[in-house]
Amino acid sequence: MKYWRFYLLSLIVILIDQAVKLIVHYNMEMGLPGEIKLIDDWLKLHYTLNPGMAFGVELGSEYGKLILTLFRLVAMFGIGYYLYYLAKHKAPKGLIWCIALILGGAIGNLIDSTFYGVWFDNALYGSSTPWFHGQVIDMFYVDIWEGIVPHWVPILGGKPMSLWPIFNVADSAIFIGVLLILFNQKRFFAHHEPVKERPAEQQQGF
Repeated sequence: MKYWRFYLLSLIVILIDQAVKLIVHYNMEMGLPGEIKLIDDWLKLHYTLNPGMAFGVELGSEYGKLILTLFRLVAMFGIGYYLYYLAKHKAPKGLIWCIALILGGAIGNLIDSTFYGVWFDNALYGSSTPWFHGQVIDMFYVDIWEGIVPHWVPILGGKPMSLWPIFNVADSAIFIGVLLILFNQKRFFAHHEPVKERPAEQQQGF
């Protein structure tokens, strides 16, 4: 199948994402005690669990986690088909590679949400079942700023906050894929005007 190389990139993203998560889970202590500095104080490995979407965004509802997991499942098939559609219709290769990155990232986090509640017993407290309620493992922490928000700031005042969230390989793949698409919109989605035929008189030199 001539489209296999695009799906292969998705598979590579999934394998790297899951390998890193397993290494972190089995070799790091969660939270600050297990934090490892990679580059000074601004790039760290920090094992944490994310109950929501990429970069910590959550759906605030009793069924929010289940809805999110089911949405990821539907999105996986939708993105997978879209990748096939683009490749079949000879879309720009750059766009297809970006969609392959997004697909790999989406599946990587879907695996966590679907199975980690059972495999690692990390489902949210009070979940009706560990299936589809697993929390995503995050570990890359770009520590630009961390502290207590001044009390005079509306809503967030007095709360601890970090300027940059903690993320994983899957989040990175999705972010890079989307960012490249945004930066290359004109090239990826250019609509070329059909070439108009010249009148017969002009073609004959009249």
